[in-house]
Amino acid sequence: MDELRSNEPEKAHQLTSVLETIDILTGERRVLAEFNHRIEAPNWTSDGKRLIYNSGGDIYAFDIDARTSTRIDSGFVRSCNNDHVLSPDNTQLAVSHHTKEDGQSRIYIFPLEGGQPALITPMAPSYLHGWSPDGATLAYCAERNGQYDIYTIPAAGGVETQLTNTPGLDDGPEYSPDGQHIWFNSVRTGLMQVWRMNADGSEPVQMTFDESNNWFPHVSPDGQTVAYLSYRKGDVEPGDHPANKQVEIRLMSSRGGAFRTLVQLFGGQGTINVNSWSPDSIRLAFVSYRLA
Repeated sequence: MDELRSNEPEKAHQLTSVLETIDILTGERRVLAEFNHRIEAPNWTSDGKRLIYNSGGDIYAFDIDARTSTRIDSGFVRSCNNDHVLSPDNTQLAVSHHTKEDGQSRIYIFPLEGGQPALITPMAPSYLHGWSPDGATLAYCAERNGQYDIYTIPAAGGVETQLTNTPGLDDGPEYSPDGQHIWFNSVRTGLMQVWRMNADGSEPVQMTFDESNNWFPHVSPDGQTVAYLSYRKGDVEPGDHPANKQVEIRLMSSRGGAFRTLVQLFGGQGTINVNSWSPDSIRLAFVSYRLA
């Protein structure tokens, strides 16, 4: 769940967004570009050549070799947040867009190379996070009747299916590469923790247990490793993931067990809200920030 957020706290400072990659084996960080405005949430295209990110309500493609950004034509969808996901065949892009009529987030799909968007979730608010490997289904967080839970809907549109029903926030649903599981984060045991369930919502299993607030699990393309974002306990409320905090990107086996810290950085909201793995499962793309 990612609202379009005001930049009021940043107006007194010069914000710099740093688009980076990190090698998960060596820990080597590589700065690709710096921006004097807020960019968020890079998706890596399956050909390894571009990173898709959002900024100011629009969606951009960053050419890694040329180090240039190009806005993707999204028609009237110009209030996108950092919930955007590429279709498995990389021909389409699904986004969460805050509609002009009521300002609430709904999910739309349009061609990755640009084009007219199609509405997928008439009900709102709906915050996109996952696209099934077979291309048939979207997974998202939605508020219905005062409670945030995990839902799925056909990518072609249709009737949504509720997968979770617990008090508090369930968020960040993302499919495993084999399509058998959905990973998500939930406050159902107190702090925000990473969970995994079957793709039909059955058999939820808690996967992280430490004294942190853990968000946005992303499974590597080879299915072996999960990256997620951790806030320090006490820095944030369990159900919130603000910007401008000291955070960590952590890695764990997709089978569970101990984590290791990959990188510590100043970020949070916008750093890795979406799956940011390289196609070869060796690197992660992310955004860190500076306030001067």
